[in-house]
Amino acid sequence: MMREVKTKPIAHIYAFAAIWLLWGLFLPMYKLWHFIALFALSIGVGAVFARLFPGKIIYKPVPEPEPEPFASGDPEIDAIINEGRLAMEEMRRLRASIDDDNIKAKVDQIIEVSDKIVKNVLEDPGHFSQVKRFLSYYLPTTIKLLNAYDRFYDQGISGKNISGSMERIDEMLDTIIDAYKKQLDSLFANQALDIETDIEVMEGMLKREKLLDDEF
Repeated sequence: MMREVKTKPIAHIYAFAAIWLLWGLFLPMYKLWHFIALFALSIGVGAVFARLFPGKIIYKPVPEPEPEPFASGDPEIDAIINEGRLAMEEMRRLRASIDDDNIKAKVDQIIEVSDKIVKNVLEDPGHFSQVKRFLSYYLPTTIKLLNAYDRFYDQGISGKNISGSMERIDEMLDTIIDAYKKQLDSLFANQALDIETDIEVMEGMLKREKLLDDEF
C-alpha cells in the first residue's frame, strides 16, 4: 500500500533571503519604514514563489505492521515458529524485488511448502528436530540463493558468470521445491503408519464378526 506525501516547498525561503540580501547591498536600511517595506516585500515575493513552486507530491510505501510474536506457551516451539515467520517474510521481500514471473512462481511454491513444514511442529512437537534442521540450514541457504539471483538480476547485463549463475539457481529452485515436498510428506510418515494400523485392526475385527465381504 502507498501513501501520498506532500513535500514542503523551499523556493519561497530562498526568495525571502535573496530580497533581504539585495536590499542590504543596494538600498538603505536605517529607518523604520525601510524595514517595514523590506518585510512586506519579502512576504509578497515569498508568497508568489510558494505558488509558483509548490511542494511535490510523492508516494511512499506504508510499512507493514510488525506481527506479534507467536506464543504457544512452549519457548522452543515459539522460537521455531517466529524464526519461520521471519524467513517467509524475507522470501516474500525477495520475491517482490524479482521481475521474472517464472522465478516468482517458484518462490511462491517454496514459501507455501516451507510454511507448512514449519507449522507442522505445532501439530506434532516430535518433529522439532527435523523442522529445526530445516530452518537452520535449508531455508537460510534458499534465501541466500534468492539474494544472489536478485543481485545478479540487478546488474542488467548478461555474461558467462552472471547468466550461468542465474540459470543454475533457476534449476536449483526446481530441485528445492521437490525436496521440500518430500520433506513435508516425510513428516506425515507416522500418521500414515497409524492409519494403516487402524485399518488393519478394524479389518480384523470386521472379519471376526463376519461383517466383512470377501471382496473387501
